[in-house]
Amino acid sequence: MDLLEDGEQWETLKAWFRENGLAIVAGALVGVLALTGWRWWQSHTEAQQLAASAEYEKMLAGLDTADLGKALGDLEKFRKEHAGSAYDTSAALEAARIHVVRNELDKAAILLREVADGGRDAQLRTVAKLRLARVQVAQGKPDDALKTLGTGEAGAFSALVAEVRGDVLQSKGDAAGALREYEAAKAARGPSPPSGNDGDLLDLKINDLKGAQ
Repeated sequence: MDLLEDGEQWETLKAWFRENGLAIVAGALVGVLALTGWRWWQSHTEAQQLAASAEYEKMLAGLDTADLGKALGDLEKFRKEHAGSAYDTSAALEAARIHVVRNELDKAAILLREVADGGRDAQLRTVAKLRLARVQVAQGKPDDALKTLGTGEAGAFSALVAEVRGDVLQSKGDAAGALREYEAAKAARGPSPPSGNDGDLLDLKINDLKGAQ
């Protein structure tokens, strides 16, 4: 009886496998291929990032600072070849800096807005917002600059955002508001850094406004 039951079970198992075995094998193959494909994609992406990094460093080293037009052309070419990469964002920031040097503020603002709104790296997005706010002040658009900076939490950039917001308010003639932001920046920055860096400039801004009260 037991042997008969075992035989029946074996026949049932063989019949089930005939009906479902192909699907099982196919599923296993799909799983293996998916894992292999994912590993290949990771390796491929890392290789692309390394290549882009090396090319970006090489391009920066070769930028002709005496010929800013050529430098902008090189940066534009690099961005087209590496569109969507982290180095595309860095190249956009560098191009914006050159536009500022050339007093092409509108072009700089376009690039900085592109990074601020769509950059892949959160820190670079914040850097772009800070630079864009300064460009907007230079364009005579302080209210736009305040909108760019926003009022949300800036994390590690809290001190910088507060200081730039203070600069914007100062440009609007709001001395009280500027002083409030400068003091907030100083509090967020913590203990005063060694002499000769940005901490001294912030102190000068605060002392100048307090002296004018």
